[in-house]
Amino acid sequence: MAIEREATATWEGTLARGAGRLSSASSVGFNGLAFSLPTRIGPPGDETSPEELLAAAHAGCFAMALASVLTNAEVPPGRLDVSCRITVDEDADVGFRVTKSTLIVAADVDGVSRDALRAAMGAADEACPYSALLRAAGAEVETAIRH
Repeated sequence: MAIEREATATWEGTLARGAGRLSSASSVGFNGLAFSLPTRIGPPGDETSPEELLAAAHAGCFAMALASVLTNAEVPPGRLDVSCRITVDEDADVGFRVTKSTLIVAADVDGVSRDALRAAMGAADEACPYSALLRAAGAEVETAIRH
């Protein structure tokens, strides 16, 4: 079963002076999120960026995968807080690329040791399509437990 979702981007103006809006097209999840070059490479202020949206998507995908792994192990989570930091860096040969995605997990799961949580996180990382996509693009995916 294929899953398909759509979003749209509208950009007006040059790269340096222009601005854009991002909207979901297959739901009413978000509409008109502002983004621009200054907030992409500098302080975000009240706008978003493609990298921030990728971080949100990866965190959400990973949280769902981890919930599935824990539930299937008969230790369903009470709460999972997953943060994701996307790193984009310049490669002299190909330009800017996503080089790393760092997932940090705080988990409220009764009866699960740190080692068992680490193992579940490894299985969730293997199950998460965004982790696979990022790795296929040459990015490092790192997971850690929040202390």
